[in-house]
Amino acid sequence: MKKILLLAVLALSPVLQGCVTAVATGVGAGALIAEDRRTTGTYLEDEGIELKAFHRLDEKFGNRVHINTTSFNRHALLTGEVPDQAARDEAEAIVRGIPNVKQVANELQIAGLSSLAERSNDSYLTSKVKIRFIDGRKFSANHVKVVSEGGTVFLMGLVKQREANDAVEITRTTGGVRKVVKVFEYLD
Repeated sequence: MKKILLLAVLALSPVLQGCVTAVATGVGAGALIAEDRRTTGTYLEDEGIELKAFHRLDEKFGNRVHINTTSFNRHALLTGEVPDQAARDEAEAIVRGIPNVKQVANELQIAGLSSLAERSNDSYLTSKVKIRFIDGRKFSANHVKVVSEGGTVFLMGLVKQREANDAVEITRTTGGVRKVVKVFEYLD
């Protein structure tokens, strides 16, 4: 199934987009899907969950909150800041109501909104961890999704226990990481 999707993306990209950039993007997306342990359908459902969550949360809260929804194997992780417990609970209920969501890990903090500098630092931290995963060569970096928020790094994925342990150790020893939270599903 994944190989068929990859071939379809490769075949249709030039026709639909008509440019080299689209081919490169299609190849990259196809390669990521081919390497992913999720089925193609689940991968697409995860993308849909994230998109629906973004729109529903934005419609409800607007810029009063900073909420990121990350979905992996239909498990949704909520990170960011909300003004109070009521907003935290309501955000979770909204995401739980999205079709195909199996579970919600609500890691929202009741706090003021993070600054652009703090968010940039979190993006940098995520990049550092992913690069260390690649350099470490202990497991495929595509098997672990990394989300950083306020110096806390959340690790998601379908992994073997050994891979989870390696991912946690690499993350824990990365400069700037304050805390590591595992949101894994284990294959063994």
